[in-house]
Amino acid sequence: MDIDRADVVAEVTAAFADYERALADGDADRICGYFWDSERTVRFGLADHQYGLDEQRKWRAAQPPLPPGRRLVDPVITTFGPDLAVVTTRFGYADAAATGRQTQTWIRLPVGWRIVTAHVSVPDC
Repeated sequence: MDIDRADVVAEVTAAFADYERALADGDADRICGYFWDSERTVRFGLADHQYGLDEQRKWRAAQPPLPPGRRLVDPVITTFGPDLAVVTTRFGYADAAATGRQTQTWIRLPVGWRIVTAHVSVPDC
């Protein structure tokens, strides 16, 4: 198995960067466009969860934009073969310490790279 093929890492890095721009812009349609359009898509958030992209679309439409100054700390993109990637990062806002954690599983589908599962958390410790 090809782990971390340069071309695949570059593709996922570009998709993830655009996803993060969509988050910063508060563009719910673009954010949801990066998720697999399936009832099997799962997203666990800080105090929420969505099963299926339809639930996520409804949830995203009701959310305020993220606070300004979102920054990523130590993102890691690991690819497995040409069609599977895992993205992990910590995140924070403005001058605060990076306390949030984010994990996404990306799959190459006929429509392009899509997130099939995501988990966002902030540890209590």
